[in-house]
Amino acid sequence: MTTESITPPSAGLDRRHLFLGLSGVAVAAATPAAAAKPQRDRSGTGNGYPVTYHRTKTIDGINIFYREAGPKDAPVVLLLHGFPTSSHMFRNLIPALADRYHVIAPDYPGYGQSDMPPRTSFKYTFDRFGELVDGLLDQLGVKRYAMYVMDYGAPVGWRLALKHPERVSGLIIQNGNAYDEGLKEFWNPIKQYWADGSATSRQALMKLLTLETTKFQYTDGMSDVSRISPDNWIHDQALLDRPGNNDVQLDMFYDYRTNLPLYPAVQAYFRKHKPPTLIVWGKNDFIFPADGAHPYKRDLPQVEFHLINSGHFLLEDRFDEVTPLIRDFLARKIA
Repeated sequence: MTTESITPPSAGLDRRHLFLGLSGVAVAAATPAAAAKPQRDRSGTGNGYPVTYHRTKTIDGINIFYREAGPKDAPVVLLLHGFPTSSHMFRNLIPALADRYHVIAPDYPGYGQSDMPPRTSFKYTFDRFGELVDGLLDQLGVKRYAMYVMDYGAPVGWRLALKHPERVSGLIIQNGNAYDEGLKEFWNPIKQYWADGSATSRQALMKLLTLETTKFQYTDGMSDVSRISPDNWIHDQALLDRPGNNDVQLDMFYDYRTNLPLYPAVQAYFRKHKPPTLIVWGKNDFIFPADGAHPYKRDLPQVEFHLINSGHFLLEDRFDEVTPLIRDFLARKIA
């Protein structure tokens, strides 16, 4: 069934459930009654508030940082972040899910707290990121998982799904492309770089790595900017400004071109395997506009479809609206 949600849901919600954010501030999350009552306290803390652990595993000689929470015997939810951030984008969602699910959120190399190896010894590509996330899951003994994919997380996740379609129990898609229709005006200078690979076109993309653009990604299209912590763009920009990180990001912009030829295979995967799918999409996103959301309905006719009145990072703006949708979906389709 396909539905569209533009305003916060109200019917059938149980607002008694509280989740503790990473900052220590309790976030009141409106939770569907069906998903609000775990069978038992599985958080491991004895008080119902899940603890997020911050860990590192070495995969192919690269230290991969990841956040982990929830019971090890619970269904796994893998959270795959976008540009220019890291697993930091999921700091509030992780404890909001970890009472019922084993939640894992890695940082890719060159992002967040993972290693940033030199470009002379490491190729920054989506293929490589997919291999390393796959390796992390193998080390953790994870054989089946639902995936939350956003922005860069989508092409990383599609590689996992194409390699291990039997392992994917479901999809939550937030502003992440699998269709050409979603690459519009924002992408024109990046497409120019794909076309000519020139130093001039590469240099022109440096403006995408500035504080102004990073802040824009968090604030553009948001209905209430006061709900968004400035810590987001300050945190991300500090990591973007590390020596050598500009070239990491420019390499990833160039490699994004390799995702488009995968789209037909990804769409065929949708049609063949029909993974349960929830779309929660910030409809005001300039980078990944809603043009890229609607085509999923062609290949996933049972998709649960919600356009949210938000921008690129809707978890910062509409956490209280989106989290109940995610928990309800997981409780019905995954648990």
